[in-house]
Amino acid sequence: MMIRIQFKSRFSGSKTISGIQAQLTFPDLDQIQLTSNAQDGTKKTLQKAQITLNDCLACSGCITSAEHILITQQSQDELYRVIQENSHKDPDEQLEIVVSVAPQPILSFAAQCGISYEEAATRLAGFFKGIGISRVFDISHARDLSLEETSQEFQARYRSSQSGETGFLPLLTSACPGWVCYAEKTHGHFILPYISTTKSPQQIMGSLLKQTKPRNKSLYHVTLMPCFDKKLEASREDFVDQVSKTRDVDCVITTIEVESMLVKEGLTLKEVEPAQLDCPLTWRPLKNPSILTVNRGSASGGYLEHTFVHAAKELFGENVLQLDYKVMRFEILWLELLEAPNGLNQDLQEVTLVHNGEIKLHFALSYGFRNIQNLVQKMKRKKCPYHFVEVMACPSGCANGGAQLRGEDPKAQLAKVMQLFKEIQSQTPESNLHLRYLHNEVLVDDETRKALLHTQYHPVEKNVNSLNIKW
Repeated sequence: MMIRIQFKSRFSGSKTISGIQAQLTFPDLDQIQLTSNAQDGTKKTLQKAQITLNDCLACSGCITSAEHILITQQSQDELYRVIQENSHKDPDEQLEIVVSVAPQPILSFAAQCGISYEEAATRLAGFFKGIGISRVFDISHARDLSLEETSQEFQARYRSSQSGETGFLPLLTSACPGWVCYAEKTHGHFILPYISTTKSPQQIMGSLLKQTKPRNKSLYHVTLMPCFDKKLEASREDFVDQVSKTRDVDCVITTIEVESMLVKEGLTLKEVEPAQLDCPLTWRPLKNPSILTVNRGSASGGYLEHTFVHAAKELFGENVLQLDYKVMRFEILWLELLEAPNGLNQDLQEVTLVHNGEIKLHFALSYGFRNIQNLVQKMKRKKCPYHFVEVMACPSGCANGGAQLRGEDPKAQLAKVMQLFKEIQSQTPESNLHLRYLHNEVLVDDETRKALLHTQYHPVEKNVNSLNIKW
């Protein structure tokens, strides 16, 4: 039987390599038609295959980069379906549909539209509320809790390692699901003990909202995120409440999906009427949108900076006011020539603390799978010098997530995003007054804290038998 694929190209281009002209064609999947020729010569149109997030191999070749994967459980279409069904229910039976927004999508829209961070946030809130969402939350409280827990987890491991116990250093951050899924499926038992058990801000937000929601309402929690891998994270069985059988995050949509939703509604973001974001503790509108803040440090959550500053203070009594990042060089010459004339690898940076003439803390940022693979290989050879690594699968980190807006010039767009991030008021977790309420009223004991803020990982056995592939 012969299968023929016919499609109309949406994107195409060409590149000459060593004198050979290569034509690159990228299809619009909505235009793909699959047909098969039967033995009697007749043709039959094949149905589209339906895949779920559990089918992902975390190879970074499809869900991380493709914009048109056929995902049925996590998409704007699913969100529209839930909103439509909810509108036809009796008021007493309606879901409370809420959206938690990460800072990177807000930055992406602000950069593309030429507006401020606050304006982009309020216009996004206005758009969501206009299509049937009841509450729109900033994710900063969950981010600050994630930073706090990661810092405390590192200090505990460092003390254990210094006392001769097993500390499993370096501590590798866990906020990037693409990296975590890769670790589980590629390096399994070796690497998982080194990964922080602290949940990402997305999943902490889901835990908190499901814990503190109004008792008379069933909650449907949506998040707006900068990458497709967040869909994988939300679909993990570890983040399903075993009693209610509901997920902490019911649906994840991405920056480019919201752009598609705006197009569907016949709008641009600048045409949307602004609305106030809501406080996830009081469930009431925020009175002042200017209180929206971002973390110190990187645009990927600031895990290195927060953990370094607090470890220096708590472990060595050092007050670090500003970190001195050292950008590392590429280890392979041809990469230097291709990617950076000066040979500097911006996705691999180090910070050290020298105390009494000795290096006591050695931290690093490691972004992109090439740097991640080098890191893991150094760990396997026991030649890794670091105590802590902020790991992100995407080059340039979350600000450059696979589902961010690219614009006509992706590099210029990313530069605008990074500049906007630097201009926004930053906030440390200790200055977030709402965290005091959470510590006193919600995270009341160690058991609750562990349940809401921590998770676990599972090595995935490799199976290379092609007969087990499900078509």
